[in-house]
Amino acid sequence: MGSLPFTTSDLYTSTGGFSSSPTLLCTPLMGTTVDQMLIEMHKAKEIGSDIVEIRLDCLRNFNPSSDLQILIKQSPLPTLVTYRPVWEGGQYEGDETKRQDALRSAMELGANYIDIELEVAHEFNNSIYEKKPDNFKVIVSSHNFHNTPSSEAIGNLVARIQATGADIVKIATTALDITDCARIFQITVHSQVPTIGIVMGERGLISRLLSPKFGGYLTYGALEAGAISAPGQPTARDLLDLYNFRLIRPDTKVYGIIGKPVGHSKSPLLFNAAFKSVGLNAVYVHFLVDDVEKFFNTYSSVDFSGCSCTIPHKEAALKCMDEIDSIAKKIGAINNIVRKPDGRLVAFNTDYIGSISGIEDELRGMNGAIPAGKSPLAGKLFVVLGAGGAGKSLVYGAAQKGARVVCANRTYERAKELADKVGGQAMTLEEVENFHPEEGMILANTTSVGMKPNVDDTPISKEALKHYCLVFDAIYTPKETRLLREAKETGAAVVYGTEMLIRQGFEQYKNFTGLPAPEELFRELMEKHA
Repeated sequence: MGSLPFTTSDLYTSTGGFSSSPTLLCTPLMGTTVDQMLIEMHKAKEIGSDIVEIRLDCLRNFNPSSDLQILIKQSPLPTLVTYRPVWEGGQYEGDETKRQDALRSAMELGANYIDIELEVAHEFNNSIYEKKPDNFKVIVSSHNFHNTPSSEAIGNLVARIQATGADIVKIATTALDITDCARIFQITVHSQVPTIGIVMGERGLISRLLSPKFGGYLTYGALEAGAISAPGQPTARDLLDLYNFRLIRPDTKVYGIIGKPVGHSKSPLLFNAAFKSVGLNAVYVHFLVDDVEKFFNTYSSVDFSGCSCTIPHKEAALKCMDEIDSIAKKIGAINNIVRKPDGRLVAFNTDYIGSISGIEDELRGMNGAIPAGKSPLAGKLFVVLGAGGAGKSLVYGAAQKGARVVCANRTYERAKELADKVGGQAMTLEEVENFHPEEGMILANTTSVGMKPNVDDTPISKEALKHYCLVFDAIYTPKETRLLREAKETGAAVVYGTEMLIRQGFEQYKNFTGLPAPEELFRELMEKHA
């Protein structure tokens, strides 16, 4: 079941393989009545889909003679007709002959494509032999809801599908790991016949997003998030607007965010808009990764050009790197990885730059002129809550700027270990409550206390906040945490987690592209969506 590394040579053949035409976007219609489906077709056209898939098995009372006529003739887009039986993951439980009769009628009435299951494809294709209209194609499909077989097994499956007389091969497997997608990419890239390769489930998302890069004939995009026809299917709107689906080509560079969970990340929104604004041939996707090492070994081609790294991989990813920036090495956590043209992986930590520069700018605004070359943090008492990846970033970042650092953590040992590295002081989170050796201190929360859904929690009482002149919270969902709200009420300046997010994004963009980030665009998008 191992995944072969996805090498550069695999990619170059992707321009020489079958697919010279762009990957089509197909929207499945899941309405239970003909009228609903007609409405859905027009919505799909409005969104920008190329084809609609008419899922006959979703219709409650299907009357082949009249319904097919209406659905096919009145569709504003080319039609793909599917009548999926229960034994292949669909909803149809009736007579097999009637099912195939309906598909033959659809062909006669002018459907552009029919999807027939491998199991019965031989007999179906024999039955329409020499009756096929010119612009009509048969998709022969195989669905595996358990796993993604080995490359060899998938290759044999493709050969079996081709042997039935298929015009288009469709293979849908299930992702147990994101590296399963690589085996499907190898098939679509090298296939001499039009091929649809889909890996279902959240771990298979990139198989859908990157179809145009790897020569897939079409990919599926749902009308809305609640109306998906298979696990892990994105919406058509997200494919087009969030991931710039129409701009992805075989030579497009792939970036993304690796994490677990990762679906909530707003990074694809920022980076894809930024790439598009300057015409960069690149896409930024969500990578749901379980095993970091396996991920980097599998997607080792230079076309996988870099990634952002979030929880829980910021520390585990370190051992996969060829080179680590000196501050990132000290912090012991990375969040930004760039693959150099020679294939080497170089890692950075931009979290500390994001948060520290945001805090410095706020202090400058409060304190007026600061001597050139001197940080407004110099000499300040800086209390960091939490000793995880973000906590480490702030402890090292603040110490580097000359602050006197206090590290507080739920377990004292972990706080002490971190504080000792920068000559700081350690304590438990409880002790912070009564710690105020001086006024005008700075507080940075990197714990998850107060994060959605527990928005009424706060790591420190309002009473204790009186001794701080500035409070930063790394949490950005919600933007205004209870901690920040109460800090404002005590008269402290606040720096939002979104500020760290935006600024560390500027740095990552610069590392990825060598260009300065479009700061206004980033801010505008964060304001609108976060």
